Amino acid sequence: MTDRIVPDTSVLIEGILSKKITNDEILPKEIIIHEASLSELEAQANTGREIGYMGLDEIKKLLALSKERKFTIKFSGEKPSEDEISRARKGGIDSLIRNLAYELKATLVTVDKVQALTAEAKGIDVILIKVDVSPKPLILEKYFDSTTMSVHLKENCKPKAKKGVPGKWEYVEISQDVIDKDTMKVIAKDIIEEVNMRNDAFIEVERKYSTIVQLGKFRIVIVRPPFADGYEITVVRPVKKLNFSDYPMSEKLRERIEAHAEGVLVAGAPGHGKSTFAQALGEFYSSKNKVVKTIEAPRDLVLTDDVTQYAITYGTSQEIHDILLLSRPDYTLFDEMRNTDDFALFSDLRLSGVGMIGILHATNPIDAIQRFIGRIELGVIPHVMDTVIFIKNGTIEKVFAVSLEVKVPSGMMEADLARPIVVVNDFETGKLEFEIYSYGEETIVVPVQVQSVSPAAELAARVVKEEFLKYSDFVRVDMVSNNKAVVFVPESRKAMIIGKQGANIEQIEKRLGLSIDVRELTEKTSSGRDKISAGSRDRTVYYQVKFDKKNITFILTNESADKETDIYVNDEFVLTVKSGKNAVIKINKQSSQGRTIANALNEQEKVELRQ
Repeated sequence: MTDRIVPDTSVLIEGILSKKITNDEILPKEIIIHEASLSELEAQANTGREIGYMGLDEIKKLLALSKERKFTIKFSGEKPSEDEISRARKGGIDSLIRNLAYELKATLVTVDKVQALTAEAKGIDVILIKVDVSPKPLILEKYFDSTTMSVHLKENCKPKAKKGVPGKWEYVEISQDVIDKDTMKVIAKDIIEEVNMRNDAFIEVERKYSTIVQLGKFRIVIVRPPFADGYEITVVRPVKKLNFSDYPMSEKLRERIEAHAEGVLVAGAPGHGKSTFAQALGEFYSSKNKVVKTIEAPRDLVLTDDVTQYAITYGTSQEIHDILLLSRPDYTLFDEMRNTDDFALFSDLRLSGVGMIGILHATNPIDAIQRFIGRIELGVIPHVMDTVIFIKNGTIEKVFAVSLEVKVPSGMMEADLARPIVVVNDFETGKLEFEIYSYGEETIVVPVQVQSVSPAAELAARVVKEEFLKYSDFVRVDMVSNNKAVVFVPESRKAMIIGKQGANIEQIEKRLGLSIDVRELTEKTSSGRDKISAGSRDRTVYYQVKFDKKNITFILTNESADKETDIYVNDEFVLTVKSGKNAVIKINKQSSQGRTIANALNEQEKVELRQ
């Protein structure tokens, strides 16, 4: 039997002492509560922190038990100053409570191991109560089923939930019982108690009228009056966990993500599955023996133990920066980028050589890039991000490739208007979607509009193609307007065509009277605009095909000789070539188009020639 005990603040907050007395595990004659504990709990309750209310409730339970079990409770010690209360986390209050136990020759009761060790070093009798950290069912779990994405509770309202999957859900009532304020407080208390007992739970953010908690798989936001007009609790959890291989994507995109992309933005509207994709991406990199870490606020990504998750709310941007550079991760996931400091940290880490994947809210893919404008230098943007992946309804809807070019903006003609331009292309098709450049003192984002092409422009396209066939066997021409053309040529020919400091292309432009943008020809390049190089030929050509070490050779009929020919694989345009006078077309097997055609022929897929 312990005659006289002094509980510290930690054991009062946990609510364990009353349970031990009820179960006859501790039988005191007198409980002495230091005024410092009472003042600390009062201060916490006044600032809206749930643990303050929990500690005060425990004292009420002990008072009720004292009458039943015939022991006394008294308050002793001097009230701490405001400064001592504010320094409670640094051990000031704990020291006052230890000193009281020492002076009264009482037994200190605590759940804090450091407090217990310090007291023992001072010769104080200590009861260290170990907290059961095994998870127990939460009150709020009764509102969840297998399809529930999030639960929304508010006092004086019926419980509601979002049910379904990202991009396809319903907001429905899940109970006819209205929740009152007292019930909301009980649920909030249950959450905080569980946080204090579990290793997989954290209070990520705690303010006077709001608390953000990560509790296992649940992300919980608790909001109290007067910040809100009533008690509100929102609980979100992932409905489905996907692997990277579960996302349908082209082999081209898969290769870029795996081997080349090191500045990736994953964007999407809330609830559409961008965090789920980011989790899959993080675990994919980890499975490839890459060092992966995360920056989160709060920590809600569900990842393997190999991935270290940092909470930026517990450290400064400088601290995160220093730790990541010293620990040298291959990839870092930056979840929920919101403010200028977040964007600056993302940019700085990326420019330092860390592979970065940023997750942010955006209603359109271009919005993800626009959120960097004004926060970092315009010319630095392509070095910070090279790929934007837009998630909608749980799938990859759009992918942008970002690069920097010096050229005349689309729609302008004069050569002296050339400037550095951030070019945003559709990754899969190569279609130019947006141009970002400085205009005066403003930075503007210009969507490149599809323009109709007149018969005169069609004739001009043929002339342009004839001109460029002098320099390359493979040429594609897109007329973006009546006075501007985009010419696609193989990468190996691009530099020669442009010439030193652009001298050659400038002469070609003067000769043709057009503004010409020369780009690399890829197997999927297509602008979606009206063009001469594809789509205008619809006669299917009979052919025989032969392979040798270097080439794929198509042997056509005599009537197909000396004609421009479009080649399609599975009804997708690949390239335009001109058949020889002997009705033969040769394509280098090592070119990107050649590999596409060779693979299709080997797999007995549909390969069609049209003239």
